[in-house]
Amino acid sequence: MNQPPPGGEDIAALAKGGRTNFFGFLLRLAARLPFLFVAGRYYGPEALGRFAYAILIVEFAAQLATLGLKRGLAEQLSSTDKPHVWVVWDAMLVAFLASAAATMVLVLFPQAMFPNSQVRGVEWLLPLIVFAVAGSDVALAALAYRHNVRATVTARAIVEPWTISIAAAVLYFTLSSRDGLIIAYVLSMLAALAASLWPLFKAYGVPRGWRPQPGALWALARRNTPLAAADAIEWGSRRIDIAILGLFFSPAIVGIYYVAQQVASLPQKLKTSFDPILGPVITQKLAEGDKPAVAKQVRQVGFWIIAAQAGVALSLGIPGEAVMGLVGEEFISGTGALAFLLAAEVVAATAAVSEAALVYIARHRNLMLSTLMIGVQIALSIALILLMQSLGWSVTFQAAGPAIALSLALGLASVLKARLLGRLLGAPVSGWRWPLIWAAAGASLVGYVVTLLPRSLEWIELAFGIPLILGVFGIILWTRGFTHEDRVLFRLKGDEEPSLPTPRVSPRDH
Repeated sequence: MNQPPPGGEDIAALAKGGRTNFFGFLLRLAARLPFLFVAGRYYGPEALGRFAYAILIVEFAAQLATLGLKRGLAEQLSSTDKPHVWVVWDAMLVAFLASAAATMVLVLFPQAMFPNSQVRGVEWLLPLIVFAVAGSDVALAALAYRHNVRATVTARAIVEPWTISIAAAVLYFTLSSRDGLIIAYVLSMLAALAASLWPLFKAYGVPRGWRPQPGALWALARRNTPLAAADAIEWGSRRIDIAILGLFFSPAIVGIYYVAQQVASLPQKLKTSFDPILGPVITQKLAEGDKPAVAKQVRQVGFWIIAAQAGVALSLGIPGEAVMGLVGEEFISGTGALAFLLAAEVVAATAAVSEAALVYIARHRNLMLSTLMIGVQIALSIALILLMQSLGWSVTFQAAGPAIALSLALGLASVLKARLLGRLLGAPVSGWRWPLIWAAAGASLVGYVVTLLPRSLEWIELAFGIPLILGVFGIILWTRGFTHEDRVLFRLKGDEEPSLPTPRVSPRDH
């Protein structure tokens, strides 16, 4: 019977989460593409652009309203003597109050959501969904502390995307081709909230005897400020490009870029869904003072994420014209932006995994690096757009400027955060392995052959090309890049899978 190496139970638990999350990614891919097809083919790039900008603002407000609890709640639960159900409902109440403040701002200033057009129809009520988005995030964070990754996969990879896809199609033909996307989004967020709260009640029960404590709530919100800011900056780094495009270009251009962004953001979910599992494992090893173990965890997970994101980026980027053309002919012009956005996700892996440890041992320095990164991204985005405009380049090239800037800014963040974490832990943390080059070369060669198919056979390019590229990449990496330990961990099944250790109090950043 295969067993993990001595002391590798935590890494094995991460591998288990990785397998679950990769399955979740495949579900997201299967569910997200129908929505993009419906939105692009029926509603068109202009309506999709208005929708994208409005959702950007609403989800940013919800991100702020969580007050860093998506990652901070695990630390709070691991260091309290109060019943966990009380702590969870304290967090839910804090998020509710913050959501009320954010909603009020957007209700008073609705033009923040629709800067280039008039607010119409049910769009006035869109800010109310902030409550559902923030509440679902906090509930899923509480479930992740109990190692329930399945709830996140169910809510985010099945319920939410399939609800918006089906609702958008039905609403277009039955109720409103103007408000259909907004209503479908609201329905999907409400469905995701329900899918988050139901397992939360099953896991934690009813908060009997719970009484809100204003002082403790305020202390919780204030203590999570660095985490909240870091989360908002990381989230904003993947959305600020849409905001910048909305200021320089028409809603139609924003809509085309939004489709590219949605396709490219699928690999990012692989990293994001590791956070609930990686956080508790890191906090325990830090509490034990075992810094080499933390460095090993970061290197191991970093490699898995780089490998997964690189494989996905190649499988979606090489047949990029066919992927974008699936949404509509006018969206093919966004293929260049798609390529740079997919590259950005691969480059970002090291920074993202390093940050998973930095938020516990150097949260303020991590925040400074994140702030530097998004500042560089904004400055580069605007500079590239203005430069291309002055050179008379086409709007297609100009619109790819923010994607190029994102890649460069995330590369800078990866270098700086990995060096900082490596210095603090006294061990290297980079997950890079050279066999990734061999796997990428093999996948690219296969992908090139697939793209030689005539335009009329693009469905073959998508249906068989994507799995073939991903398969070749995975086979080469499994044989040339995976160590014996990697293979043992990913082969564990059933009763062989060890459980996560119980997290302890994490150290403060002084």
